[in-house]
Amino acid sequence: MAQDYTITHLKQLESEAIYILRETAAQFEKPVLLFSGGKDSIVMAHLAKKAFWPAKLPFPLLHVDTGHNFPETMEYRDRFVEELGADLKVASVQKAIDEGKVTEETGPYASRNGLQTVALLEGLEEGQYDAALGGGRRDEEKARAKERFFSHRDAFGQWDPKNQRPELWNIFNGRKQHGEHFRVFPLSNWTEMDIWQYIKLENIDLPNLYFSHERDCFVRNGVVMGVTDFMELLPEEKANVKKMTVRFRTIGDATCTGAALSTAATLDDIIDEVAAARQTERGTRADDKRSETSMEDRKKEGYF
Repeated sequence: MAQDYTITHLKQLESEAIYILRETAAQFEKPVLLFSGGKDSIVMAHLAKKAFWPAKLPFPLLHVDTGHNFPETMEYRDRFVEELGADLKVASVQKAIDEGKVTEETGPYASRNGLQTVALLEGLEEGQYDAALGGGRRDEEKARAKERFFSHRDAFGQWDPKNQRPELWNIFNGRKQHGEHFRVFPLSNWTEMDIWQYIKLENIDLPNLYFSHERDCFVRNGVVMGVTDFMELLPEEKANVKKMTVRFRTIGDATCTGAALSTAATLDDIIDEVAAARQTERGTRADDKRSETSMEDRKKEGYF
């Protein structure tokens, strides 16, 4: 009887991502995995564990800490890193503010999201990392749709979308000048649905923010926002704070990450919800709405 060698699309995506992770470890002297505690970086760290098993990860994890994270994210980060046995490095936005390297925004619409770039570039320079693995996906946002797997950055960490290498037949060119580095995106071809289906397939633990829960929320510009210590509410917003049943499709800074009204409390519920969604997961991210090209502008400055 003929043997069936067909594989599912998830196993094909997994194989591709593991290949890119191994290529990164082989081509670069000192790579690092950018870890935010969000579902994409969790899946990427899980894939890295599979790629190099039974050895430990051949690179550390780097978290760019804005100081405005959800407490649940930080608790999960510490627990995950301990279970993984990985080496965690932290690049602090608060430290950059204290040292006068960046100026913090003020007012009700203030965000530290844009300040991450300075902390990230400083963290990469201090660690002398020549490749940073990121969990960006092409379906997330139009600027990320332009990305190669191996994304070249100049000596200032800047991204030039017109100056990237061709990637034919899965051959990746990691050559660079001294001081330059690469951002590598193993999950480029994954979609939000693929991520959730893979999380279910591999039974990956996630922060409880991704599942339906009750929290104090208010509505700003049509987006449901959670009340946190970092948020400055307008008078009319304070008057309309109420308990809502929500979940987060994406986890970033508490000041710019919107929630979705949802009763999806299990992975199956979330997969059904994502299948019916008509808005991208970053559609509730205030930092992406500041201008039509806000993500591309940030990437050109060195953002991931």
